[in-house]
Amino acid sequence: MNLNDLSKISDNFRTTEKMPVLFLGHGSPMNAIEENIFVQGFRNISKEIPKPNAIICISAHWFTNGTFVTAMEMPKTIHDFYGFPKELFDVQYPAKGSPELAKETAGLLAPVLVEEDHNWGLDHGAWSVLRHLYPDADIPVIQLSIDYTKPPQYHFDLAKKLSKLREKGILIIGSGNIVHNLRLIDWKNIDTVGAGWDWAIEAREKTNNWLLEGDFQKLIDYQKQGSFLQYAVPTPDHFLPMIYNLGLKEKSEELSFFNDALIGGSLSMTSLRIG
Repeated sequence: MNLNDLSKISDNFRTTEKMPVLFLGHGSPMNAIEENIFVQGFRNISKEIPKPNAIICISAHWFTNGTFVTAMEMPKTIHDFYGFPKELFDVQYPAKGSPELAKETAGLLAPVLVEEDHNWGLDHGAWSVLRHLYPDADIPVIQLSIDYTKPPQYHFDLAKKLSKLREKGILIIGSGNIVHNLRLIDWKNIDTVGAGWDWAIEAREKTNNWLLEGDFQKLIDYQKQGSFLQYAVPTPDHFLPMIYNLGLKEKSEELSFFNDALIGGSLSMTSLRIG
């Protein structure tokens, strides 16, 4: 893609003030259909930011060998889970895609090879939260996959290349969970807001402090920070979407929290707004 082509694609999206960036702790798929303080938090944040021209979502649930971007006109709603009630499987989120934005995203990330995908769609890391932010599904959405072969620093640096899209009304969302250890869930307290094992409490406190202090390198190097983060982040899939968001933060921008609570002992719903 040459610069002239990139400029033409950018013209499809009106220039705006720089859009905020969101990281959403999405938690259980059941949040898509339940009423609780967390879905209220998702609704509230959408009222506090400008309505976007389009959305790019980096979801914990599209973890790939290589980097892909959804490029279909109408992405399907993917029910990538099992053991939940039929009501959840019945949910559809019929947002349009944006082949134009997919091409622009791929172009901005060069020389990294980003392949256009026509098979994936919107997984529950995307639609389970978007249906609360934008219930009318009237905003085009694409997903950018996470290359599991690359380290956190790579993802942090890659995200910086997407920065100019924020000035075209593009809302970039990371969807995962900072503390996410399904093997150690306290099922008796799965719906108890504030319930956390000692290591989860420590992980939430320290990661929050590093986020507020702008000490992102400790988060990028999370595997070196001690056993509390080894328990909190046993696999990188739910953690890396936040790293993308941090890569987009400008030094002058404010970072703030919402939905900042532990549940079930080993999950955090902590969500971030940047800008």
